[in-house]
Amino acid sequence: MSGKTILIVDDEAPIREMVAMALEMGGYQCLEAADAKQAHSLVVDNRPDLILLDWMLPDISGIELARRLKRDQLTAEIPIIMLTAKGEEDHKIQGLETGADDYITKPFSPRELAARLKAVLRRTQGIAEQSPIVVKGLVLDPVSHRVSIDGNPADMGPTEYRLLQFFLTHQERAYSRGQLLDQVWGGNVYVEERTVDVHIRRLRKALGSGYEHYIQTVRDTGYRFSTKS
Repeated sequence: MSGKTILIVDDEAPIREMVAMALEMGGYQCLEAADAKQAHSLVVDNRPDLILLDWMLPDISGIELARRLKRDQLTAEIPIIMLTAKGEEDHKIQGLETGADDYITKPFSPRELAARLKAVLRRTQGIAEQSPIVVKGLVLDPVSHRVSIDGNPADMGPTEYRLLQFFLTHQERAYSRGQLLDQVWGGNVYVEERTVDVHIRRLRKALGSGYEHYIQTVRDTGYRFSTKS
């Protein structure tokens, strides 16, 4: 599970720092937000693998933010664990009914949090990550690490494969070159943004005339994968 990005949403900085320290020691990458507005921006820009969301926030409540994220098709699949000092049963039920995947009452130990987080990630992402992604005649199989087009194997390099996998799992949204570098190459790797253009051209060539137009150039932004013209 290491390498996953976790968004920590809590208006108390000491709690965010404590949680971030524990998770980073476990190999996770952490983002932090002090309110719902900042959290929503980070979700849209970074697509975290899981959100740790405090119930009580200064602007919009955590439960309302969870409700909004679950209503949006682009963010509905991101798992949410509610963090709260409220231990009443009805609050727990309300959180789960909103779409939260788990619920942890403060205070909690870092070990308990890590264990619950792993369980939610395994439950919500394990199956999806192993299932082939199919877009018309284009099939990407994450188990065999192969791509086929209209039943024929597609020849592409590992970077083009990772680009395609990212696009297929994040369709209909425009990403800047910088965001693609962070998501596909990794934030700790220094690569010039123009390198993205080179690999986009290679990916389009590998997809061929039947599917290359799905990789769309978005003027003044970057690229997106879309089956819409």
